[in-house]
Amino acid sequence: MAQQSSRIRSGTFWRIFSSSRNRSASSEGSSIHPQMAQPAQQPAQQPAAVAVLTGPEKLAKVTSLMDKLTEDLVSVSLLPHQRDSALEELKIYSRDPRDSSPIFTKEGIETLTRHAFNSPSSTTSRNALRILCNVLLLKQETRQMFVDLGYEAKLCDKLKSDNLDDEFLISRIIFLTTYGTTINLVELIDKHQLADAITKSLERHAKNCTATSSATDPMENTALAQILQLLFNITHYCSSRVSSFTVAIPHIVTVLCKGTFTTQKPLDPPTSSLVNALINLETGAKDIQSSLYSHDDPNMLANRLVDLLTSSTSVYKDEELDASITPLIGVISAVHEHAPVDVKNSIRSRLLPTEADRSQVLGRTDTLPSWLLKNSTNPVAPQLRETISNLFFDMSDQDVSQFVHNVGYGFASGFLLNRNLLVPLGPNDAFTVARGGRNRPINPITGQFLDTERQPEGPAMTDEEKGREAERLFVLFERMRANGVISAENPVRTAVQEGRFEELPDDSEEELD
Repeated sequence: MAQQSSRIRSGTFWRIFSSSRNRSASSEGSSIHPQMAQPAQQPAQQPAAVAVLTGPEKLAKVTSLMDKLTEDLVSVSLLPHQRDSALEELKIYSRDPRDSSPIFTKEGIETLTRHAFNSPSSTTSRNALRILCNVLLLKQETRQMFVDLGYEAKLCDKLKSDNLDDEFLISRIIFLTTYGTTINLVELIDKHQLADAITKSLERHAKNCTATSSATDPMENTALAQILQLLFNITHYCSSRVSSFTVAIPHIVTVLCKGTFTTQKPLDPPTSSLVNALINLETGAKDIQSSLYSHDDPNMLANRLVDLLTSSTSVYKDEELDASITPLIGVISAVHEHAPVDVKNSIRSRLLPTEADRSQVLGRTDTLPSWLLKNSTNPVAPQLRETISNLFFDMSDQDVSQFVHNVGYGFASGFLLNRNLLVPLGPNDAFTVARGGRNRPINPITGQFLDTERQPEGPAMTDEEKGREAERLFVLFERMRANGVISAENPVRTAVQEGRFEELPDDSEEELD
C-alpha cells in the first residue's frame, strides 16, 4: 500500500472542516448547511394551511399525520396518493422542530425509516428520506436513534441506485450519522460495500461530465457535492480503510479536470468538494499514477489545480483563506510530491519566484508566487501559511540552502526555526543567483536582485554627524540602564574603555576617499 504524505494525512485540514466526531449539531455549520437538507424538488402543490399552522394547531396536525403513517405500517390504511400527501405535508413541518416533537421521537424516526426503506414506491421512499434528512440535521440525538434501527445494509444497497435523488438523500443520511453516533464504518465498508457504492456513483458522474449531451440534471452537482462530502468524512473517520477508496481517485480527477460548473467563486461546491475529497486519499498509490499524470497530458491535473489557485487569490478575504484555499494547496503539494520530474518542474515554474519577481523585494509583485509568499506569513490564516511554507520547502527538495535560495531568509527563517533546522550562514551564502537565470547576485535576505535595489539617497554621513548619532545612542543606553529596562553594557562606553573610541579635535577635517 502506498503511503500518503503525513502532511496531507495530518489533522491540519480536518480542523478546517470539523473539530471532533462528537461535536454538537450547532457546531457543524462549516460542513453542514441547513438548506442542503431541504427537498431537492418541491411538491407541485402544497396545502395553503400548512404554511400558517403554528403552536398547538401545528402540533395536533403533526401528531395526526404521524399516527396515520404509523397505523399504515401495521395494516395498510392509506392509498398511495394519501400516503405521499401525508409525507409531503409532514416534510414541510419537519423543517422546524418547534411544535413538531412527534417527528423527532424514537417512534417517529422508526415510522419514517420503515416508509423510506420498506416501501415499494420510490416516491414514498424519497419523501420519507427527505424528512429523515431534515430530522437528522436539526436534532443530533435523532442520529443515534436512526443508527440503532440497524438499517445499514439497506442504506448501502439503496446508495447503489443510479437515481440522483436517492444518491443525494442516502449519502446525506450516512454523512450526518458520522457525527455523534456509534455507526460502524468499517462494517459499512467491509460487509455492506459502501466503498464500492461511492466509487460507482463517482464513476457515473465522471461519465456524465464527459458525455456529449448538453442537458444536465439540476441534481447532478448537488448529488456530486454530497457524495464527495461523505467520502471525505468516511476517509477521515475510518483511516484504516482509506485504501478501499483509491479506485475512486481517477473518477474524481476526471470530474475535476473535465467538469464544467457554474459557481460564484472558484472554490464553491462541487469544485471544493472534489479538491477536499483528495486530501485523505492515497495519491501516491502506483495503480492510479496514470490518472494523475496521464500519458497524453501529464500536466492536466497540476495545471487545473494551479489555475484554480490563481483564480482564487483575489476572491477570498483573509478570514476565508484557511477554509477555502488551504485544502487546495495541500492537494497541490500531494500532486507535486508524487509527480514525474517534468510535472514537478512545471509546477515549480508557476509557483516559485521568477526573475520578474526578483526585480523587487520578494512578495511585492502581483504574481501568484508573490501571493503565496505574502500569505506564508499571514497571521490571520495560520493553517494556510503552514501549508504554503511546506509546499515551498518541498519544491526546494527539502534542502535548507535551496529553500533559502528560493524564498529568501526573510520568508524562510521562521519556518526553519520552528522545525529546528539550521539556517546556512557560510561565506558563500552571502549572495546567490536566481534560479535558472543569468549570473546576477541577489540579496539573500529579501531575494531581490542587487542591481535593482534602490540605493540610499543623499550624501553619506559626515564624521560630525556620526559622532552626534553615537552620542545620542550613548545617552539612550544610559537612560534605559538607569530605568532598569535593560542590563546590557553600553556599547559606546565599552568602546571607550577598550580604546576603540577616538575623539577627534575640533579642527579635524573629514578624509575623503
